[in-house]
Amino acid sequence: MQADEHKLRPNSLGVSDIVFFVVAAAAPLGATLGAAPAVFAIGGPSAPSLYLCASVILLLFAIGFAAMSRYVVSAGGFAELVKVGIGRPFGNAASGIAILAYICMLIGIFGAFAAFNSEAFKSFLGFDLSWQASAVFAIIIVGVFGYLDVNISAKVLGVLMILEVLILVVFDAAVLMKSETTAITFQNLIPTDLSTPGLGVAFMFAFACFVGFESTTIYGEEAKNPHKTIPMATYIAIGLIGIFYTVTTWCLGIAYSGTDIQAAAGTDLVNFVFNANTKFVGQWSTNLMQILAVTSLFAVLLSFHNALCRYLFSLSRSGFIFKRLSRVHAKNSSPHNASITLSFITLFIIAIFMAADADPINSLYMWMVALGTLGILVLQTLGCIAVIAYFKKTHKGHFWQGLIAPALGGAGLFAVVVLAITNFQELSGAKSGFASQLPWLVLAAAILGVVNGIRKPKRLIDGGTPAST
Repeated sequence: MQADEHKLRPNSLGVSDIVFFVVAAAAPLGATLGAAPAVFAIGGPSAPSLYLCASVILLLFAIGFAAMSRYVVSAGGFAELVKVGIGRPFGNAASGIAILAYICMLIGIFGAFAAFNSEAFKSFLGFDLSWQASAVFAIIIVGVFGYLDVNISAKVLGVLMILEVLILVVFDAAVLMKSETTAITFQNLIPTDLSTPGLGVAFMFAFACFVGFESTTIYGEEAKNPHKTIPMATYIAIGLIGIFYTVTTWCLGIAYSGTDIQAAAGTDLVNFVFNANTKFVGQWSTNLMQILAVTSLFAVLLSFHNALCRYLFSLSRSGFIFKRLSRVHAKNSSPHNASITLSFITLFIIAIFMAADADPINSLYMWMVALGTLGILVLQTLGCIAVIAYFKKTHKGHFWQGLIAPALGGAGLFAVVVLAITNFQELSGAKSGFASQLPWLVLAAAILGVVNGIRKPKRLIDGGTPAST
């Protein structure tokens, strides 16, 4: 029992389960409703091409990432890959960034969920529910799921993901069937004017929609045959996310054919997708889409909470943070202490925003998700470097997957990180004050990670050694 106390349950998750977690984190419906209008408003008709470019860059990154995950399997995710590939100091820096990034993403999405859920209560039930009450309710429910067996979360995510994907597939099909043949063109899949003002910001919004795919490695210790399952789940997840976003934004472009789509999106960001859906499918579908937008955001919360619990569990097991968080539930084999702790941290930080009477979207969501996206992009860039370094040391990978693909993906990701930093004010909506300086927290988290690693040298718990070869 002592040996199993610090181990997650092996052979619990198959490829489909992990894909559900990852695609749910990408929030197909929530991202389409939230990010796509912004990408069109800034990037104009070239919006679908930005999603396609993001897909190609991340797929190049995934080639090396998936190859390395065949040899390094751990709930530590990027932190473990960076540590093995580049060295412990960089791994500690990645650990600090990972904690900051995922907590920020989680908190920001709680803000979006709270706003959408309260609006849904008002629209469909005529009941005024404060966003604060919605947020507290969601924190409790998500925390309970994190406490239970991971398979329960996987099943819930599977159902929610299928529903939100289906509603958008119906929209895509309706647009293609009802549009004039002359309106169906592939020109907007190729960026035509790279000098468009704000294109970097639009590109950042497109990249933000892919955040979460890297969490495939986090479930490595619980996967069935992880050396094959994790790479396969990674490729499938990126492929599905990339194809889905590209096709859906392409269909949105067709739906607004003959109009100034950039002006239409900029004039009404909230109803940009809803208006097109009502026109081609019907009001009944839009009503259903509004409800599924709430469940989509709940699925994101569930996915990010589970991923971060495993990050905390792994870092605790390695001695990086409090040892108690590395314990798993005797029956559920879940990182229940990490789940409870994360729920209290989330509640505490959101309570600060509540006390400041902050807006759940403009402040809580925009600031936190922008910072979280930046942090995860930095982790992905470090991941590319780690892949190259690992295969150079071990000589296990071939030239394409061990050098060329991760180098190309890393160059693309580094460029996106630069765009994220230089355009952070536009991405977050914070033009001045403390919020505009949030990117410095990524550097601070990295430094604190390194310092903490020096202060607390690695102390693996008996029976808790990550499975890496």
